[in-house]
Amino acid sequence: MIIEEQEMEAGCFVGRVWRPDVQGPALVVLREGRLFDITSRAAPTMRDLLEEDDPAALVRGMKGENLAALEEVEENSADGRATLERLHFLSPCDLQAVKACGVTFARSMIERVIEEKAVGDPARAAAVRERARAIIGESLTSLVPGSPEAERVKRALIEEGMWSQYLEVGIGPDAEVFTKAQPMAAVGWGAAVGLHPISRWNNPEPEVVLAVDSRGRVKGAALGNDVNLRDVEGRSALLLGKAKDNNASCAIGPFIRLFDAGYAMDAVRGAELELTVRGEDGFLLEGTSSMREISRDPLDLVSQTIGRHHQYPDGFMLFLGTLFAPVEDREAPGQGFTHKTGDTVVIREPRLGRLVNTVRLATECPEWTFGTAALMRNLADRGLL
Repeated sequence: MIIEEQEMEAGCFVGRVWRPDVQGPALVVLREGRLFDITSRAAPTMRDLLEEDDPAALVRGMKGENLAALEEVEENSADGRATLERLHFLSPCDLQAVKACGVTFARSMIERVIEEKAVGDPARAAAVRERARAIIGESLTSLVPGSPEAERVKRALIEEGMWSQYLEVGIGPDAEVFTKAQPMAAVGWGAAVGLHPISRWNNPEPEVVLAVDSRGRVKGAALGNDVNLRDVEGRSALLLGKAKDNNASCAIGPFIRLFDAGYAMDAVRGAELELTVRGEDGFLLEGTSSMREISRDPLDLVSQTIGRHHQYPDGFMLFLGTLFAPVEDREAPGQGFTHKTGDTVVIREPRLGRLVNTVRLATECPEWTFGTAALMRNLADRGLL
């Protein structure tokens, strides 16, 4: 089940689907196991819905058109079955910028240092990891970024020759915030996520994604997979754009759970994400990411993204980072984990649901062709603008 029955009844879940009868997207709300189309002149896009002061209250007042059972749309969306002739899931965001924060957890921060020191070579990572942990240990887990104590740790690491740009954004005053995908480019539940063909060392990143409006107000949360090309980014931080923004480079979904009296920011702060990767070769990887261990508060990350220094008139989706950084060997000893095409990635959090995607090369994923201009023309043809 994409959403547990108890949470389905308690929460307000909104998303987007492709409607073949109008050859375009529709906003939907989940009610009693069925999807209802709530697209209207009042809310033609998810961007418009999230601009409302209380989108959850607005959605609850919309009757909507009964489209299909959740299981039917799930069936149409799974394992590459989605076509323009089937009702299927899309990413729940549309016009929003898709941003992401990196190095927000101390444990995964150490892995980013290792990537850099290994220059993107997984064969060198084990030796670098052993040295880094001998110097750093677990002392970073309780550090407050930008604090005097963090500055003292920074000076000590410089003396040991282990300072890194990743430690700068991990324990320094300024968070790393980058563009993960263009508006309309994220994929949804069941779709393939793409790896750039040049990458040989990569992994999934299970994350909570905040839905933020143009005024910086957080309106809800979703699950996300911020696919990470460890070798490309590890070679040079200047390759971050190539490592992060490719065809089908991230997945968000299955829905945005809107904030209301029963679900708000404290639920995000306490989220416990579970990850499973199953390979066609029989390989199984399991992991977790606890938001309780994040080094920066989610609202601090929001304020570092939007403000007088940077505006987002259509709002944005913000990946909050992950604790998960796999080191288990998949093949040869010392080589660590990397994806193989055909891997199935499942990210689960009890209150947000279950996000499922299959790993392909970015060049093998369906090309992204339905952008902002296509959306505007489609909505205009349907009388929604």
